[in-house]
Amino acid sequence: MGQIIGITGGIASGKSTVSLYLQELGFTIIDADLASRAVVEPGEEAYGQVVSAFGEGILLADGTIDRAKLGSIIFHDEEKRLQLNGIVHPAVRRWMRLKTEEALEAGKETVFMDIPLLFESKLTYMVEKTLLIYVNERVQLERLMNRNGLSEADALARIHSQMPLADKRALADAVIDNDGRLEDTKSQVRAVLNDWHVI
Repeated sequence: MGQIIGITGGIASGKSTVSLYLQELGFTIIDADLASRAVVEPGEEAYGQVVSAFGEGILLADGTIDRAKLGSIIFHDEEKRLQLNGIVHPAVRRWMRLKTEEALEAGKETVFMDIPLLFESKLTYMVEKTLLIYVNERVQLERLMNRNGLSEADALARIHSQMPLADKRALADAVIDNDGRLEDTKSQVRAVLNDWHVI
């Protein structure tokens, strides 16, 4: 039986960088963000549920969901946001489990689940170990402002809407400190994988 490792972090902490490196090493990454898009494609069960809950006004001309329009509805209405999450989150978990089972059946010994809100959404039951990609808040703030072209106030608002990385650090089985150079990050990843007998 293979093992499942959860990767998590905060916004602009470098999770994608680590996931890409793991892919280069030959590992399968099951991405929660990818899953959240896949499950609301036309023809999927969650797509029908979202449209019946929010109306056809949220659709683009090609029949796909207008994410910006849907976002503007749920952003200001917690009840509607919870309603959407109640549809999408279970579908995302099913999609991720299915893709993980497919990878393990294909002979993969270790599969990584990339789940940004792993701790907040209490999804640790889906994985056997957790790997946190950590940066200090100053580095996180600079990277987010540069990457997304945000003002300091907007960037801080996004960072503070998530569980602090320091709190996640206490919950994770291993931590990759991504404050420095890419090579340092990669060598830390290899050290953890060695420690866990994954490579």
